[in-house]
Amino acid sequence: MPITFRPITFRIICTFKSICLGLFALMMLVIVTPSFADSADDVLARFAADKFSETEAAINALPAANLITGAALLDALSDGRLLFAPDKAIYFKDKADILHNAKSGETVSGAPPVNLKKVRLNNGLRSTINAALGALNLQSPDPQRRRAAAEAVFKGRDISAMAALEAALAKETDAKVKLSMTEARAALILTAATDPLESLKAIDLIGARGDQDAVNLLTQVVNSANGDVKTAAQTALSSINSRLLLWSNVQNVIYGLSLGSVLLLAAIGLAITFGVMGIINMAHGEMVMLGAYTTYVVQDYIRIHNPAMFDWSLAIALPLAFIFTGLVGILIEKVIIRYLYGRPLETLLATWGLSLMIQQSVRTVFGANNREVGAPSWMAGSMDFGSLTITAGRMWIIVFAIMVFISLLLLLRFTPFGLHIRAVTQNRRMASAMGIATSKIDALAFGLGSGIAGMAGVALSQIDNVSPNLGQSYIIDSFLVVVFGGVGNLWGTLVAALTLGVANKLLEPLTGAVLAKIAMLVFIILFIQKRPRGLFALKGRSVEA
Repeated sequence: MPITFRPITFRIICTFKSICLGLFALMMLVIVTPSFADSADDVLARFAADKFSETEAAINALPAANLITGAALLDALSDGRLLFAPDKAIYFKDKADILHNAKSGETVSGAPPVNLKKVRLNNGLRSTINAALGALNLQSPDPQRRRAAAEAVFKGRDISAMAALEAALAKETDAKVKLSMTEARAALILTAATDPLESLKAIDLIGARGDQDAVNLLTQVVNSANGDVKTAAQTALSSINSRLLLWSNVQNVIYGLSLGSVLLLAAIGLAITFGVMGIINMAHGEMVMLGAYTTYVVQDYIRIHNPAMFDWSLAIALPLAFIFTGLVGILIEKVIIRYLYGRPLETLLATWGLSLMIQQSVRTVFGANNREVGAPSWMAGSMDFGSLTITAGRMWIIVFAIMVFISLLLLLRFTPFGLHIRAVTQNRRMASAMGIATSKIDALAFGLGSGIAGMAGVALSQIDNVSPNLGQSYIIDSFLVVVFGGVGNLWGTLVAALTLGVANKLLEPLTGAVLAKIAMLVFIILFIQKRPRGLFALKGRSVEA
C-alpha cells in the first residue's frame, strides 16, 4: 500500500498546486486588467482636477495611454480648447469650434454640456506639452512629422520621452529623421547627466549640430557639469559660437543686399529725374507710396471678384503701378516743375508741399491705418542653407531690382529715347541745338522716374506697411544713394545702394539701427567733401561746368 499510495498522493498534491497557481494567475489578471483598461480614464481624470501639477502628470502619462485622441488633446490644451464638465467629463473643441469627446474623439451631438471650463495652462507646461507631442508623433508614418517630433523632444528635453525615443530610433530608416532623433537622445542624456562617458559622446553630437538650440543646451551643461564633461562642453560651445558669428555676418550681408535692392528700387527713378533735370523732388517717396496702394487696390479687387487669380496680383499690379505713377509724374512736371527750372529752393518747397497733399489725399480715400497686402504663394516660405534663413519674398525683390536695373540700362543705351536722355543730362543746350525737344524729354524722364518708383512701391508692399507714410521712410535714403553714387549714373546708383545697404546691416548689430544710420550719413557728408560728384561722375561739358 505505501508503494501505491505515495504516487497518488504526489499526483494529487501537484494537481492541487497547479490549480492554485492558475487561480492566482487568474486573480492577478482580473486585478491588473482594469488598471490598464482604466489608464486612459485616469489620465483624463487628472485633466479635470484643475491643478497644474495634475495637468503636468496627465500630459506626461498621455503618450503611454494609447488614446487615439492624444495629439488632438495636446493641441487643444495648448490652444485653450480642452474643457471639463462639472461631472469631470473631458471634451475638446477642434479649430472649427466643434465639440468632441476626449476619449473617443466622437462629435458631441445634441445640446453641449453646460458650465464647461477650460483646463488651465501656464508657461511652464508648454515645454511639457511639446515633449509629449514629440513622443506621440515619433511613431507617425510621415517622416516630416517624425522629424518635427524629434525636434520637439530636443527642445523640450523631457526625460520621460527617452523610452519612446529609443524605440522609434531603433526602427527609423530615414537618415535625416534618424539624425534628429539621435540629437534628441543626446540632449536627453545631457539633461539626465548620469553617465559621463555617454555625456561626452552626446556633447560631440550636439557640437556637430551647431545651432542656437545647441548653444542653449551646452550653456546649461557648462553651468551644471564638472570635470571632463564641463571642459568638453566649453570647447564645443566656443567652436559653435565662432561658426555662428561667421554665419551671422553672412546673414547680415544678405540682409544688406536685400536692403540695398530696396534702396536701388526707390532711388533709381530719382537718379533719372535728378540727373536729367537737376530737380530735388521731395514727392518722389509719394510715388513709391502710390505704387504700393495700387497693389492694394488690385489685390482687393481680385479677392472680391476672382480669388483664384490672387497669385497673379503682383504681375497685374506692376504695369498698372508703372502707368499710373508715370502719368502722375508727367502731370506734376507739366503743372508744377516746368515753371520752376533753375530755382532749386522753390522746387524743393513746392514738391515737399505736394508730398503732403498726396499723403493727405490718400488718408482721405483709404484712411490712416495700414492696408493689408498679401504675398502670392510663390513668394511665401523661406530657404535654409547652413545656419542661414533666406525668405523667398526678399530674394524675389533682389531679383526684381536686378531686372529693373538691367531693363533701364538697356533702355538708356540702345533706344533713341535713352540717347536723348543721356544727351540732355550731359549738355542740355547742345542737345537743344541738335533738335532734341528738351521739354518733352523732361516730361517723359520725370514720368519714367515716377513709374519706376511706382514699381518699387509694388515690391515694398511685400516687406513694409502700406500706409500714407510709406514713402517718407525712403526719400532721404534715396537722395543719399543718388548723391553717393553720382548724379544720373545708374552704375553709381547700383554700387551706392548695395554699399550703403550692406554697411548699414553690418553696423546695426554693433551700434544699433539709429546710430548706424547716423554713421552712414556722416560718412557720406565726409565723402562728398572729397568727391562732390560721387563715386561715378558723369562726363560732359554741362555737368563739368
